[in-house]
Amino acid sequence: MTELPSTAKAVIIGGGIIGCSTAYHLAKLGWTDTVLLERKKLTSGTTFHAAGLVGQLRSNANITQLLGYSVDLYKKLEEETGLGTGWKMNGGLRLACNEERWTEVKRQATTAHSFGLDMQLLTPKEAQELWPLMDISDVIGAAFLPTDGQANPSDITQALAKGARMAGAKIFEDTKVTDLEIENGKIRAVITEHGRIECEKVIVCAGQWTRDFAAKFGVNVPLVPMEHQYMVTEPFGVPGDLPTLRDPDRLTYYKEEVGGLVMGGYEPNPIPWAVNGIPQGFHYTLLDSNFDHFEQIMELSLGRVPALENAGIKTLTNGPESFTPDGNFIVGEAPELKNFFVGAGFNAFGIASGGGAGMVLAEWAAKGEPPFDLWSADIRRFGRPHFDTDWVRTRTVEAYGKHYTMAWPHEEHDSGRPCRKSPLYDTLKDQGACFGEKLGWERPNWYADASLGETPKDEYSFGRQNWFAAVGREHKAAREAAVLFDQTSFAKFALKGPDALAAMNWICANDVDKPVSALVYTQMLNDKGGIECDLTVGRVAHDEFYIVTGTGYATHDFDWISRNIPDGMNCQLFDITSSNAVLSLMGPKARDILAAVTRDDVSNEGFKFGTIRTIGIAGCPVQALRVTYVGELGWELHLPVEYAQTVYAALMEAGAPHGLINAGYRAIESLRLEKGYRAWGSDIGADHTPFESGLGWAVKLRKNIAFKGREAAAAQKENGVKKMLACFTVDPDVVLLGRETIYRNGERVGWLTSGGYGHTVGQSIGYGYVRNPDGVDADYVMGGDYELEVATERVSAKIHLQPLYDPSMARVKA
Repeated sequence: MTELPSTAKAVIIGGGIIGCSTAYHLAKLGWTDTVLLERKKLTSGTTFHAAGLVGQLRSNANITQLLGYSVDLYKKLEEETGLGTGWKMNGGLRLACNEERWTEVKRQATTAHSFGLDMQLLTPKEAQELWPLMDISDVIGAAFLPTDGQANPSDITQALAKGARMAGAKIFEDTKVTDLEIENGKIRAVITEHGRIECEKVIVCAGQWTRDFAAKFGVNVPLVPMEHQYMVTEPFGVPGDLPTLRDPDRLTYYKEEVGGLVMGGYEPNPIPWAVNGIPQGFHYTLLDSNFDHFEQIMELSLGRVPALENAGIKTLTNGPESFTPDGNFIVGEAPELKNFFVGAGFNAFGIASGGGAGMVLAEWAAKGEPPFDLWSADIRRFGRPHFDTDWVRTRTVEAYGKHYTMAWPHEEHDSGRPCRKSPLYDTLKDQGACFGEKLGWERPNWYADASLGETPKDEYSFGRQNWFAAVGREHKAAREAAVLFDQTSFAKFALKGPDALAAMNWICANDVDKPVSALVYTQMLNDKGGIECDLTVGRVAHDEFYIVTGTGYATHDFDWISRNIPDGMNCQLFDITSSNAVLSLMGPKARDILAAVTRDDVSNEGFKFGTIRTIGIAGCPVQALRVTYVGELGWELHLPVEYAQTVYAALMEAGAPHGLINAGYRAIESLRLEKGYRAWGSDIGADHTPFESGLGWAVKLRKNIAFKGREAAAAQKENGVKKMLACFTVDPDVVLLGRETIYRNGERVGWLTSGGYGHTVGQSIGYGYVRNPDGVDADYVMGGDYELEVATERVSAKIHLQPLYDPSMARVKA
């Protein structure tokens, strides 16, 4: 064995497809002093037994782009390295066997068109011509993506490893990593059974071993291994150019293999593996075939491929795969430990993701940020519940079982609930709340009225769902009277210290150097000018700021702020989310109600919009923030959790004469769409800038203050933009969900980032970026004729750059 180097710039732990791809891409970036360590042999963990289907389409544009990169890489890898990869671009078929599934497939086809993929809709007969082995008696339609394909997982990994070596990386097998050397929170070295390697960065691509390994260093990687089985038949004349086939209504998938078929599936009752830990020495190892458990999948497949009944079974492969609680993989730099990167939890599409995931990890490690926004796969999307392996496993079992079930709009998970509860949970449940869940928090989505025969349970469909009328009532009350939202789940931070202002001035794009009691809406930008955080900052003391952001962004935003406090500055960031409940009182009657429960002056002169003050309500010191996300007069009331019941009761009693009612997050969504407020993670994010998204007014370029992202923002303001966020309205009967394709004068120019319905304007509303490589301005945007493609059908749309509701802000500032 070649002697281990004593130093390296980066050390990759794990020699599966993700690790080898990362080594390949780092070496291509010029990091030739990259070392990959594999405890046994390359591919010997889970890569060797992967099924090898390579599909591209996901519900997120950038994940689809990542998978598309894999396809482009696999096309040329054999020529580059001289090693076969088994790559075949034979296309991929997806079937629909009922009307709801056909609607889903048509919406997926529109998503594909939005993202530049040529997904074609086929009749059952056309699908059968591509896949002659199948019975189509129950098929309504199909979709075909010609650029999908399949690969041999071990061969493609070995080709990536050879490419990495050719570019200068070093790979060592039979070299187990036993520890990391960490000094003052900084990685110094990797310790192996054969010696120590000093290094700057560690990239852990250790598959199902990643969670336990990372936990030794305080890093949380929420994944668990699950048993996954597929059958390989003896050859029976299957043509070599047969497309891959996914049959979600029968929970099964298929690919050709040496004249036979690989057939596997995702059963609704999956079996977790290694609940008490992965056995020592587990490599190139399969689990015992479980024919009894696979029987349900086999029976479903026989209805589609009758020839399987007489085909010989070569093997029934049962191998553990890493799955995550939300079905997305995990990449990025760990928030708990600088320069510790993770690429794991690929939910059985690691081969499809391998090329792109390695590219992303390499860029992230080498350049300090990913090449594009990867929020849906970012390790920082997780939070407190995900530290508990039992909770992670419970949710992951549900996610696995839903792999091929209908992906309903607005669908909620059922497992592991309730986990985190507001002090008002039981009270609101008694009043008809139908709860959703985010980052473990139970949050009221809408309220059922028992007197109307409503029950607080979602009934899913692709049309207007059963809560539509209830949300309409809540929306109307917010516009005409008042509503109370329980938003206790908001993430809440305190930044304290002598240098708190200087730190915030650097991190925030807007000017936060305001008097005590000022409340500022601001973005935090990356060096490309992209929006990393979108939040509210209140100055509560000369040396203290109160920061409020969305529930799901708690880990991400805390990490972004803490990492970007300049070295040497004396201030500390604290997560105080669990300390405060939040009741948001919104609507034209909000002032009347608030005035009835406090002696403090809440008049417009006494309590202006954009301020934060402590007021007294029912014996409670309440931090009141005059701000809104629904486009009405209102206050967010932040208060110690022990007062929540008392303050809630006082508000509801005082509000009764004014028509105050409870309202939920689905009403918030409807209200904010009308008002044109942006949502981070969909309308705005790391790939979108303030000047592209209509938020340039919140960037302090007029002041001579340095801040992160200033140069990029200034350049964009000077030179213009190539995309611009706009509002689209269509007939109220058209259901907009997001990802619908935008056409300007007949040409595709983008897709919707969010969609819903505005109950005041009586129209379906969507937001999306109009793109033009030669530049976009307001005249260009407003000068076109627009259509939206919705489930493959085009509908006429009107475009707007001003909010549909109260564009003058008169109601908000009343």
